[in-house]
Amino acid sequence: MHLKTRIEKKEAVVGVIGLGYVGLPLAMEFAKTRMKVIGFDISIPKVNQLNRGQSYIMDVPNDEVEDMVAKGYFHATTDFELLRVVDAISICVPTPLTKSQEPDMSYIVSAIAQIRQYLKKGALITLESTTYPGTTEELIAGTLKEDGLVVGEDYFLCYSPERVDPGNTAFHTKNTPKVIGGTTPQCSEIGHLLYSQVIEHMHVVGSTKSAEMTKLLENTFRSVNIAFINEMALLCDALGMDIWEVVDAAATKPFGFMKFTPGPGIGGHCIPLDPMYLSWKAKESNFYSRFIDLAQETNKKMPEKVIQKVTEVLNVHEKSVNRSNILIVGMAYKANIDDVRESPALDVYDLLIQSGAQTSYIDPHVTSFIDRAGNKVYSDDMALDNLEKYDLVLLLTNHEAFDLANLLEKAPLILDTRDAFKGTSASHVYRIGTGMSPQKGVLN
Repeated sequence: MHLKTRIEKKEAVVGVIGLGYVGLPLAMEFAKTRMKVIGFDISIPKVNQLNRGQSYIMDVPNDEVEDMVAKGYFHATTDFELLRVVDAISICVPTPLTKSQEPDMSYIVSAIAQIRQYLKKGALITLESTTYPGTTEELIAGTLKEDGLVVGEDYFLCYSPERVDPGNTAFHTKNTPKVIGGTTPQCSEIGHLLYSQVIEHMHVVGSTKSAEMTKLLENTFRSVNIAFINEMALLCDALGMDIWEVVDAAATKPFGFMKFTPGPGIGGHCIPLDPMYLSWKAKESNFYSRFIDLAQETNKKMPEKVIQKVTEVLNVHEKSVNRSNILIVGMAYKANIDDVRESPALDVYDLLIQSGAQTSYIDPHVTSFIDRAGNKVYSDDMALDNLEKYDLVLLLTNHEAFDLANLLEKAPLILDTRDAFKGTSASHVYRIGTGMSPQKGVLN
């Protein structure tokens, strides 16, 4: 088989469509095997930046991109006509939700429109974007069938869900096990061969639908469990108990328990969105998942619960949210990354502004963001030098870069949503999930 031989000899040209958090790390892994990689993106600034050897993804170092560009193993472009020379295409484009909470397939549809113009005969197409079961067959195989192309003969087709965890120093693209499913057994064989060149452990499933469902199951599992522990935090608040102590105690059980911790909400591209893809698809078959819907409802309400807690803490100190000077510490959706996609901190910021609070934020990884009103908001780099002026410091993301000792010493009042100040007996520190005395907090 021509493609199989080219892959084994590292002569295959790999094309990656979408050079974001998923596509760029994948492109680098292929390039490091000395395969020629062409990265496709619609953003001219991003393409130009990459071709200068500069990365915009925290998990991809500049010197890595610079090295691959200099050696000729990687080149970024906005010219999709170059797909003509590509032997294997990985589609890594965004799959957001519409305002009505339905899957937005426009990025995938756009990528397919380019592919069908320039697809090389015998090429492999692999969709990595998170989506509902059936997408690969319906949108890709179905579209190319209109052009008279037969999957498994004229081209090969797989689905392999991305499992990127931004900021994870233990697991990255290469050593995270990867699932793949092909439309035909031959498709699976070719897809497995290609990805095994760069991924240490591959797991083949029997169809693209199974692979698509795998990703949704993984993140719906996380969504449901995070919602459960958030609800337990609310319960512990009502009972005046410490959820963090209870979770740590439960985590000592060596079997039958997996540790999840509460927080101000869920963020990132996957956990807030993936369950809705599954719920939407299920409704097509007249199946309604109460677990998914309840989990989404619980998690989406957490920013409002944080605002309630802010109000109660300030009230204890005879202050109101309106006109209070509040500093948000951490805007990214989780620690040590620069990703604000679906970050609960965005909602908390917006709710504080609506409540009349004088709100600013500090985040060494997120220098700016666009708020719900369309305004560009900048991180206040001087905030940590003037902590005394704030009525409340609200810790939403516990970056390692933050000096917690400095916050503890200088901030007049702290609300901790991440248990960052665990073990501290300071009377001015409150936490969610623990009641209303200092180092505790109420969320009703």
